[in-house]
Amino acid sequence: MRINRPIGSLLLLWPTWWALWLAADGFPSLANLVIFTLGVFFMRAAGCVINDFADRNLDGHVKRTRERPLATGRVRPGEAIALFLGLCLVSFLMVVFFTNRLTLWLSFGGVSLAFIYPFMKRYTHLPQIVLGAAFSWAIPMAWAAEAGEVTRIAWLLYIANLVWTVAYDTLYAMVDRDDDLRIGIKSTAVLFGDMDRAAVGVLQATTLLTLLLVGFQAQLGALFVLGVLTMGGLFGYQQWLIQSRDRDSCFRAFLNNNWAGFAMFLGLALDLALS
Repeated sequence: MRINRPIGSLLLLWPTWWALWLAADGFPSLANLVIFTLGVFFMRAAGCVINDFADRNLDGHVKRTRERPLATGRVRPGEAIALFLGLCLVSFLMVVFFTNRLTLWLSFGGVSLAFIYPFMKRYTHLPQIVLGAAFSWAIPMAWAAEAGEVTRIAWLLYIANLVWTVAYDTLYAMVDRDDDLRIGIKSTAVLFGDMDRAAVGVLQATTLLTLLLVGFQAQLGALFVLGVLTMGGLFGYQQWLIQSRDRDSCFRAFLNNNWAGFAMFLGLALDLALS
């Protein structure tokens, strides 16, 4: 469940909060804030479980993942599936009892994306796009719960986060690229090859431009723009980190995206609070 490694939950949490704050045009309802914050942690845990189930015969061949419980046999596949279903059920019940019908229907898309993502790396070099779609699905769900509809701005925010996810998960995939090439796992890091830094830079620039378009559509002000610019500065720092492409530097660049997401949220929340 990776409870001891919350980075994935945080990367999922920030865009969910972006959506809640924007949909509410300020501070969202306390109920939605609690439901979606808990939902983020439950569904991220579910995603980790199904990912390890899918990779149970591969993780032992990758330096970073060789000690995972399914790879070592400490957990049986059936136990992992039961845990995945239990986590999904808890999340689903929160949606059923505490949100609206639109959010309920959208939740089926989220579960489907969480389930299929881990298997995509066997068939396409673009599994990061599927991950981006899954990690961004909380945006229309949160928007629907808070506003009762999903607007054009929500989908623009969805696109921005999807592109950002592809960027930071490419950094993550660069950590394992040598092992992935050896065992035949596909990823954007493998696809981009020597153009990886440039490709990540294009994705990061697209993220920033799309977020600025979100701000323009939502009539946000200077503090929001400052948040986006801070995010851009952190992207520049990540580019500096990955110059050598060594494992530790790429992983540090990946982790730095937590601060990028927080900077964006802080700028957005302050802009809405003070406008």
